[in-house]
Amino acid sequence: MSIDLVLMLSAAAAGGLLAHAVRLPPMVGFLLAGFALAGLGVEGTPALEALADLGVVLLLFAIGLKFDIRVLVRREVLGVSLAHALMSIVLVLTLLTVAGAVGVGLLADVGGADLVLVALALSFSSTVVAVKVLEEQNATRSLPGRTTIGILVVQDLVAVAVLAVVEGEGPRWWAPLLLVLVPASWPVRRMLARLDHGELLTLVGVALALVPGYALFDAAGLKGDLGALAIGVLLAPSPRAEEVAKSVFSVKELLLVAFFLSVGLHGAPDVSGIALAVALVALVPVKAALFALLLGACGFRVRTASRAAVSLASFSEFALIVVVAAAAAGAVDPEWLVVVSTAVALSFVVASVTSAVVDPVSSAASRRVPDPRGLHPEERPVDLRRADALVLGMGRLGRAASSRLIEGYGLRVTGVDSDAARAGDLTAEGLHVVEGDATDPLFWARVRDEGTVRLVLLAMPFHGSNLAALEELQRSGFGGSVTAVTRYDEEVAQLVERAAVVGLYDAAGAELADRAVRTADPGVS
Repeated sequence: MSIDLVLMLSAAAAGGLLAHAVRLPPMVGFLLAGFALAGLGVEGTPALEALADLGVVLLLFAIGLKFDIRVLVRREVLGVSLAHALMSIVLVLTLLTVAGAVGVGLLADVGGADLVLVALALSFSSTVVAVKVLEEQNATRSLPGRTTIGILVVQDLVAVAVLAVVEGEGPRWWAPLLLVLVPASWPVRRMLARLDHGELLTLVGVALALVPGYALFDAAGLKGDLGALAIGVLLAPSPRAEEVAKSVFSVKELLLVAFFLSVGLHGAPDVSGIALAVALVALVPVKAALFALLLGACGFRVRTASRAAVSLASFSEFALIVVVAAAAAGAVDPEWLVVVSTAVALSFVVASVTSAVVDPVSSAASRRVPDPRGLHPEERPVDLRRADALVLGMGRLGRAASSRLIEGYGLRVTGVDSDAARAGDLTAEGLHVVEGDATDPLFWARVRDEGTVRLVLLAMPFHGSNLAALEELQRSGFGGSVTAVTRYDEEVAQLVERAAVVGLYDAAGAELADRAVRTADPGVS
């Protein structure tokens, strides 16, 4: 192993520990470690770049495994993406033009086409930072999380076109043949369903992200990262999709350390370059405010719009790719790479710090700012005042448990599921099911309950989701009976530690419902 790589990873660990000690997100420490190493004359290595690229590939693959492609056509995704891109380009162009007029460094003699290219590059948001922020908030499946990821996907699609124009190369003639991956994904899903838990599932997930994902799309003249995302989307219907995403999580987290290090290692600009980078970073709050206003116009509450806006505020790592390609083609001065990389890195720091305070600040603001007149369907109040029991997760198990509670015990049951299509189908069948993410504090802020709910079933397939929902229940002051489904012994211990859990059962839905009723308060038994 290269000594330089060992030094870099050691510096990253030290930076992460320092950031943790002062209660900052670890990624801030990784970025600062990169800057410190660059200041000492250390340069990035091919091994570090390869690790960084692999981390981004796995990140996008994991996103795809949880992504519903239908989100892309929604007004809050497609409309907001395009409107915000135009506004951002105008803002950055205005700033750069004014700076050029007063003779700031690189802008003194720069052409209009160069400015447009840089402004376009900076209009994109960082996929890595946005998803990291959402994962830290356990919000990837919430309304702001799904909207954020949808906007990032639209930006990625636009990025493919921009890169093709800058490099002067379009997709290969055979790129349409990639559509064969759609039917090819069907047997792969069946194969995943037959795999055991453990390292083989992780290895297969990584291989799928790299080979039919990154490598094949890259060979076709498309972004390899986009290919990893596409493979994840194709495998999302698999019942093992969440488990695959969970299995690659630790690998992806470790590799992303290399990504943040590599951003910092691009080096520092001169004084005028630093001034320009800081001026660009000053646009980050404006960028976030524009997202918040546009999402508010789509019916988002202040808290929801703010969470999505902050996660989208930072500049994109893709800006570096565009500037590198433009510099290689002679379209912009190579010094722009250092300026843009500094602005991107600083925007990461700003976004990371801001994400830690967005919830309390937006909560305070929401008490003063009225809700939009036409609330988004997923922002409307959730009425539980006529429910005796609540089932969180309406998959096969949750549905069977709900039917048992209704038919066997005469309880009024409300189901909650984050899958809009499933919620709609079950509602059409006569069940009372609302769409929502039970792990998200924003969902519980919408709940209207007068104490009628005395029994809750946690029937989501992902253990982490059940734990997060249980914590939200406890924060809300719920004092009834909570029964959770579990598959592994180690999960039982974690659930038993939560005082609200009085019944655990790993069985069919009807038996789970029977167990829940037997352990519930007398008022519902």
